[in-house]
Amino acid sequence: MDESTFQTKLNELMGQISSLPPAEREKLTRLAEQTKERHTRLKKSVGALQESLDYLRLSLKYMVFDLEATRRENSYLRTLLENEGSGDAE
Repeated sequence: MDESTFQTKLNELMGQISSLPPAEREKLTRLAEQTKERHTRLKKSVGALQESLDYLRLSLKYMVFDLEATRRENSYLRTLLENEGSGDAE
């Protein structure tokens, strides 16, 4: 359910609750408000989780890039060492 649908349904519910007798209205209004607060906290948590996942993805990309660069450098240095070693044998 998207945000606008949730808000619409919650507003409809609050409208229906307002027509109830006072004793029931108070209890259900409190429950609806708690639901709204939980929904807001859940949205914040999902947003924070998404940010964390985005940061993790970016960090992994940098780590893979660094690993590939290190492998290339390693290969290049090994080649230099091998060429230097074979030059001494002559």
